[in-house]
Amino acid sequence: GISVAMVALQKANIPIRSYTAYEIDKYAIQVSKKNHSIITHKGDVKELKTVVPCDILIGGSPCIDLSIAGKRAGLEGERSKLFWEYVRIKNLLKPKWFILENVASMRDKDKAIITEAMGVEPIMIDAGLVSAQRRKRYFWTNIPTVLPEDRGIVVGHILQPEVDEKYYVKRTEEELAEKKKSQGYRVYPIEGKSVSLVANGGGVGAKTGLYKVGDRIRRLTPVECERLQGLSDEYTSGISDTQRYKCCGNAFNSDVIAHIIKGIKN
Repeated sequence: GISVAMVALQKANIPIRSYTAYEIDKYAIQVSKKNHSIITHKGDVKELKTVVPCDILIGGSPCIDLSIAGKRAGLEGERSKLFWEYVRIKNLLKPKWFILENVASMRDKDKAIITEAMGVEPIMIDAGLVSAQRRKRYFWTNIPTVLPEDRGIVVGHILQPEVDEKYYVKRTEEELAEKKKSQGYRVYPIEGKSVSLVANGGGVGAKTGLYKVGDRIRRLTPVECERLQGLSDEYTSGISDTQRYKCCGNAFNSDVIAHIIKGIKN
């Protein structure tokens, strides 16, 4: 991904001697390199064959085949089966600590398979506790972890005061309501949490959802999406808005990962 785990390690004040990333998406790699010069990029995770020192292994296989939003092909799906690469690498490297993340909307059957392979029960953490985004995820980890306290952050707290006209939609709330069965057309209040960011999605709300700001309706900007994931403003800059949304939608929430990692010190 875009190396949000590095951001989390920094937030948790964990000293980093070396950090190796496996990623094939050129835009994610570009974002990672822009923000973190220390990272060594290796490309396809399937090419990791050699035992190397590893204190902590952090990853999340694609969720599209597991999520309620996907076709439920499960862990044998073309993308979500990369989970087994995580298991292979965990068994190969035998890290002292590990964190695996995936969607909480998966079937109980898939959750049970992952739990057996990981050897630990997952904890479900909603990023809404530490951010303005509802994002329920399972975390399989051997780091002692409890739920974080609710910080009470809502969408209104992370909005930019002025945004480009391109982020506003021309349709009225009534016109959008006719298609409200699709998340991409629903309008949400800024006094609450945002919907979960996604890498792919249709409708005028696309990957962020739609929000009523004043008397107008708009989607979130890339910077606002970065804030929802606990990233610095312009963290994903340098690529198109489409790719920025995709990178944010595929990312961890850095504050959730940092919260888990702090358990190492405890």
